[in-house]
Amino acid sequence: MRSTPEIRPADRDDLVAVAALTAAARAVAPLGVPAEHATEDALLTHLSVYLASGGQVLVAEVDGQVVGFLLARTVGPHLFATESALVVDTLFVAPDARRRGVGHSLVSGAAALAGEAGAQHVYGVPPAGDRGMQRFLARLGFAPAAGHRVVATSALLRRFAQEGTALPRREVRPRGRRESTRAAIEEIIARRRRAREAGLPSGPLDLRAFQEEQRREERRHEERRHVEGRTGGPGPARSAS
Repeated sequence: MRSTPEIRPADRDDLVAVAALTAAARAVAPLGVPAEHATEDALLTHLSVYLASGGQVLVAEVDGQVVGFLLARTVGPHLFATESALVVDTLFVAPDARRRGVGHSLVSGAAALAGEAGAQHVYGVPPAGDRGMQRFLARLGFAPAAGHRVVATSALLRRFAQEGTALPRREVRPRGRRESTRAAIEEIIARRRRAREAGLPSGPLDLRAFQEEQRREERRHEERRHVEGRTGGPGPARSAS
């Protein structure tokens, strides 16, 4: 008798397993980075940045083992869309756990996230050339929405340089919230690496603290904007002379 997969948000004890599955997913992705370049620390950094920016990670657990995961984020209305949507960036199931309803259950979890967030649509972003994933999403009712094209940044810059196209100058700005969060994450990962080298237990990386810090920073940012809007600028209000 097959066990029914349990779908739930990832907690800190799941992240190493998710990183391992991510490495497996990258190894088989048509345009993925070779697995030897995807270290555990690098993948944990990517996951932490994804979570810190508001992304969500669902895991599928069967018999106490994480066998699949889904990365999703909510995108609010913007210039070319009047409704919010949930974007599924990654969906992966371990090869030995496929054809057991795990992927189906993960997408069901994504649908629940979309409903909770008030998102009117769910977008799937399968890797280019992954026909199996395309067929899987089509069976669940996903219809084609848009096509993506990709080019290496170096190739694009080289082309514009050959054409003599002037590139806009960018001013150097102070480090923002995401850069600060990323720096803090990198420091924790460096400490974990040093602990492993010393033969000490490093433990899993708890990324929920970064999500909470990001939310606090966003609230502080909104409060500053509110105050500046009332006073007419970032400085203290001055009475007219």
